[in-house]
Amino acid sequence: MDLEKWTDLGLTFAKNYGIKIIGAIIIWIIGSWLIKKANKMIAKVMDKANYDASLQKFLLNLISWVLKILLFLAILSQLGVETTSFAAILAAAGLAIGMALQGSLGNFAGGVLLMIFKPIKIGDLIEAQGELGVVKEIEIFTTKILTPTNKEVIIPNGALSNGNITNYSTEGKLRVDLTIGVSYDADIKQTKEILMNVLTSNPQVLKDPEPTVNVSELADSSVNFAVRPWSTVEDYWDVYFGTLEKGKEALDAAGIEIPFPQVDIHKKD
Repeated sequence: MDLEKWTDLGLTFAKNYGIKIIGAIIIWIIGSWLIKKANKMIAKVMDKANYDASLQKFLLNLISWVLKILLFLAILSQLGVETTSFAAILAAAGLAIGMALQGSLGNFAGGVLLMIFKPIKIGDLIEAQGELGVVKEIEIFTTKILTPTNKEVIIPNGALSNGNITNYSTEGKLRVDLTIGVSYDADIKQTKEILMNVLTSNPQVLKDPEPTVNVSELADSSVNFAVRPWSTVEDYWDVYFGTLEKGKEALDAAGIEIPFPQVDIHKKD
């Protein structure tokens, strides 16, 4: 008797809801396929229109989420759920959820601000929230940067848009600040010529702005020179380390001493 009862219930459920469930599954499959196709088509249109890579990624994420929400509502409608009532419930719940997720909404707003004012873009070398790295992705809620040690750092867009951002790539040129000290016995003019020759002979050092070499300090045991070459963002570290290496070699070849801290000890008999 129980088996017949359960069988009847199963048949009744299948009769009343089977077609709706199958329709919902079909809508989900076709809808998911259409969303993927739409995203690809929109991406191609953006490529042809030369959209900024950062803006393109952000808009595609946003459009994808909107389409998924619409698909979800279509599935609910197919299952017989009143979408108007559901929308009212969703709106009421949205207020409570919004209060609980203020941080996430702030991050979304921060992402929108980053897209509008464009202080950064994909590929820029930036320093923000105590992190230094190249912008890898700008998403709806977060921005990913890749540090020089190849670590991925995820920064909330709310904090990023409200904090200080140092963008090293905006102007395309960076000044390399170096200090090289020589002995007080060294000839200042000769030392400047040697260091300047090291800079001008390096093809990675930019001609405009011109590099400079100047006495910056008369220290306790050395005369310090401020060595200031300019380079592209990509060549910064090559110029930094190359100048130190070639500068040392050139000074050694000229017999100019680079002093190091020493302590003289006198023994009394």
